Amino acid sequence: MAKIIVTTRTGEISEVTGKPGYSVMEILRDNGFDEIAAICGGSCSCATCHVYVDRDQLDRLAAQSEDEYDLVSSTDHHKPESRLSCQIDFSEALDGLRVTIAPED
Repeated sequence: MAKIIVTTRTGEISEVTGKPGYSVMEILRDNGFDEIAAICGGSCSCATCHVYVDRDQLDRLAAQSEDEYDLVSSTDHHKPESRLSCQIDFSEALDGLRVTIAPED
């Protein structure tokens, strides 16, 4: 089963199993990462599931939509590797994906 390596806001690193067909946000939420508020439930209308994807892995992801970019770029903690975890569809091809939960706005 494919894994996601998650760094929390406090720097704790965990490895969780990801189920293909779910978003990274759903996987993080279902594995008890309470730092992922996911207020909009994954509809790309807030930025409470903001994560940083390791720069060397960004090319493994589908391109960011304009809506996602607009939301994530308006946060106080936007970086080039910023993504909304609700917009990352997890699959076996993303095994080993490394994300860091962004600071809360």
